[in-house]
Amino acid sequence: MAFVCIEDYEKYALERLPASIRDYYKSGAGEEFSVKWNREAFKNYRIRPRFLRDVSKRDISTTVLGHKISMPLGVAPTAMQRMAHPDGECANAKAAQAAGTIFILSTLSTSSIEEVAEAAPNGLKWLQLYIYTDRDVTLNLIKRAERAGFKALVLTIDAPFFGNRRPDLRNKFALPSHLRFANFQGDLSQRINTSRTGSDLNEYVTSLFDPTLSWDDVEWLKKITTLPIILKGVLTAEDARLAVEIGVDGIIVSNHGARQIDGVPATIEVLPEISKAVGDKIEIYMDGGVMQGIDVLKALALGAKMVL
Repeated sequence: MAFVCIEDYEKYALERLPASIRDYYKSGAGEEFSVKWNREAFKNYRIRPRFLRDVSKRDISTTVLGHKISMPLGVAPTAMQRMAHPDGECANAKAAQAAGTIFILSTLSTSSIEEVAEAAPNGLKWLQLYIYTDRDVTLNLIKRAERAGFKALVLTIDAPFFGNRRPDLRNKFALPSHLRFANFQGDLSQRINTSRTGSDLNEYVTSLFDPTLSWDDVEWLKKITTLPIILKGVLTAEDARLAVEIGVDGIIVSNHGARQIDGVPATIEVLPEISKAVGDKIEIYMDGGVMQGIDVLKALALGAKMVL
């Protein structure tokens, strides 16, 4: 059967991946209401087209933070991609480069910053960050990203703790033993595989991520790098306004794929109020539930500059 849409690829993958990896990729927090809403909420918005316009020449390119990309659709940061394919993040970055759009590398990747930079030297790349309790770990990641030619930092703000992902707990999820967190050395790269109970990823996060993360840390980031800073995980107009006030360069309206808190709204639902609150003061991006071009169109119409 020919693959003609994202759902075809998704179905194919979910039938073939080992259960623990499959469940990690597809699960959300709690009872997964918000996972469903992320997709279903797009159905609440209707398109009212105008016709008898000359559409023989079409251009869907746009600019993000001053860089031109071929389309208003980029690749969101997702962890541990080599669990699904041997080339993992490197293949994904190559594909984004070939398509002329943006690739965001997760801190918790199974390919390093340097490997991704080598694989896609001409691609537009951003680095997603978590802030570690040891600030030197975070600082090291930033400096390596700067040297490797990454063009922005994406700070995840909605994960001081990881969500209650029940399949991971049931499966006692761990990174397969032949893989590692490639952006770290020694203990930091292997500690996820040393848990004795529960989800190894949850224990890793609890032991290393900083639960005191606040707006002061955004100020700290601004002082130690010249790269643009984008906040990922904004779900309210209030936080969007604070992001403008503190002087970040962009926000990503995101609920972490509904993997952090169950019961939060779909991102497409909150996008209009955030867009109204922010206006054109900073760039607004969005992720969550996007499965087809029509979804991208709806997000752009409701205020997003780019969809991930």
